[in-house]
Amino acid sequence: MEASPTTQRHILIIEDEKPMAMALQLKFRKIGYVAEVAFDGEAALALLKTQKFDVVLTDLMMPKVDGFAVLQALKEQGNPVPVLVLSNLSQAEDERRARDLGAKDFFVKSNTTIAAIVEAVQNFLH
Repeated sequence: MEASPTTQRHILIIEDEKPMAMALQLKFRKIGYVAEVAFDGEAALALLKTQKFDVVLTDLMMPKVDGFAVLQALKEQGNPVPVLVLSNLSQAEDERRARDLGAKDFFVKSNTTIAAIVEAVQNFLH
């Protein structure tokens, strides 16, 4: 399902693995979303202060500021943007910690296709 131009939704992809980040960005743009990429949590937090996003996809293990710190900052700021975690961390305690910090969903990269990630984001936006 394509996004209508009058109601373009904004997605922030926080991912330090550039090929993954660019693949997601390309896929979201192709189906009509505005997709921004930040390659670390510090850059993401700067974007989140100046722009409104409809959903955030974040990795957990990143340089400068990790995904847990991004989730913590959003929680402290009272930012209601839904955050979906996309990580190689597959321990139950990491997922529990992310969800305790407000993550709405948690995907293990190695077990999840880009198509499944896109579908999950679309479900949050509709």
